[in-house]
Amino acid sequence: MSPSPGTSPVVPRTVKGLALVSLFNDFASEMIYPLLPAFITRVLGGNAVMLGALDGAADLTASMVRWFSGRLADRPGWRKPLILGGYLSAVLIRPLISVASAAWQVVGFRVLDRIGKGLRSPARDALVAQVTAPAARGRAFGFHRAADHLGAVAGSVAAWVLLSRHADVRQVIAMSAIPGVVAFGVLAVVLRGAEGQAGGWSDVRAVGRSDGPMVGDAAGRSFWQPVAALVFLTVGRLPEALILLRLQDMGVAIVAVPLAWAALHVVRTLAAYPGGWLSDHLGPRGTIALGGVVFAGVILALAAALPPALAVATFLALGLVTGLTEAAERAVVAQLAPIRMGSGFGSWQALAGLAALPAALLFGWVYQAVSGPAALAASAGAVGLGTAAWLAVSAAARRPA
Repeated sequence: MSPSPGTSPVVPRTVKGLALVSLFNDFASEMIYPLLPAFITRVLGGNAVMLGALDGAADLTASMVRWFSGRLADRPGWRKPLILGGYLSAVLIRPLISVASAAWQVVGFRVLDRIGKGLRSPARDALVAQVTAPAARGRAFGFHRAADHLGAVAGSVAAWVLLSRHADVRQVIAMSAIPGVVAFGVLAVVLRGAEGQAGGWSDVRAVGRSDGPMVGDAAGRSFWQPVAALVFLTVGRLPEALILLRLQDMGVAIVAVPLAWAALHVVRTLAAYPGGWLSDHLGPRGTIALGGVVFAGVILALAAALPPALAVATFLALGLVTGLTEAAERAVVAQLAPIRMGSGFGSWQALAGLAALPAALLFGWVYQAVSGPAALAASAGAVGLGTAAWLAVSAAARRPA
């Protein structure tokens, strides 16, 4: 039996196993994602609004699923099937993008793929938080996210290698099924080993208290106000598909886009664990705010007319934002919902997804109707406001009632 969360290592064995699963799953996913802007706009005849819908509709669908799956994840015996089913649906759906004949079909397949993400994410994040000591959750989430981004590096490089050897985009997308199957096989082994661990599957309602300053239980102002501020900060960020389109607009070759995407994930991989450490030692509040400041600065720089090499170099700085925010955000949610963690993660992720579609469509419309630099400047302004709101609301949440 594994140690309880209070005495377990900084990164427990279960977290390491789930990190390996995420590595292979993102290997599969990121063979596809950086190719979608070119696939939609140049092969299938879509536009910037369709690219905004690609991320927005997918996040909206995942959010609706997360709202319910998070609550199911708090019931004994439900986490394993939610995690397994979520990853299995991704393995089955993702390769079907290769047979799409219209842009709306790509959006539809992406939506189906995100249903799986909605099923698995709250249960997986709650399990990571539950088996990890509260003081080490930033590092545990940082380790998991680092593995996730490392898989993205491998997937993007694999896509570049295949394209360089004259495979077409459809063939690359179809071949993403291989690492997806490996991810599911590893997951089955990891979850079988996790059964019976203390605090694992038998009684998810018995989670201990949080040592963080912002404590609630997935309900009330003490939960919803900080979560709403986090969501506002998140949806102000320009969709990544539009950022990749901006790189193409500045002269970055399509064949180089997977390499730029891979390099971004190298930065994310290297920044994830240090970002988690920073969250554990200096606090998630300031770490998240620093991520917002960095994003606003980088996106404003990309709004300028840059040569391709400098545009890619600036784009890579976005990896620091992920390192600063991903683990810290999850640590905050675990503090806010120490008992019903599944509901806490599901509610946060659901609200972010619900807000993502209108925000993504708005950014896509500005990009197409006005200009790419205007959309980037609007995103920088929104994130600046979101950072100020987060600092204000999180400061209030830290004060004693």
